[in-house]
Amino acid sequence: MSDERARRVGLNEAIFRQVNEQIRDLNRGFGTEQGTMTVICECGNSDCTERLELGVADYERVRSDPRLYAIAPGHDIPAVETVVEQGDGYDVVQKDEGVPAELSRELDPRS
Repeated sequence: MSDERARRVGLNEAIFRQVNEQIRDLNRGFGTEQGTMTVICECGNSDCTERLELGVADYERVRSDPRLYAIAPGHDIPAVETVVEQGDGYDVVQKDEGVPAELSRELDPRS
């Protein structure tokens, strides 16, 4: 995959991550945060609208590393990432070193 294509994929993922951060903040703000939360798939497909149910602790663990993303099973892009965990209805991918990992760190809303 070209660096430009990898960058476009990374930008798509960053948008989905930003939305999920806003969902988390709204849940906290309205006091509706419970043991689980619904997030959107953070895959690189800009047309993806799948929703995932994650434990809040699982979401926070994934978000603790800017290279990790929660995605729907089978939505990984092996050219830029590796599945490092399989949860109940979701996978966690880690961005490969180089452009994918650098972009993840650069666009991480928590950094």
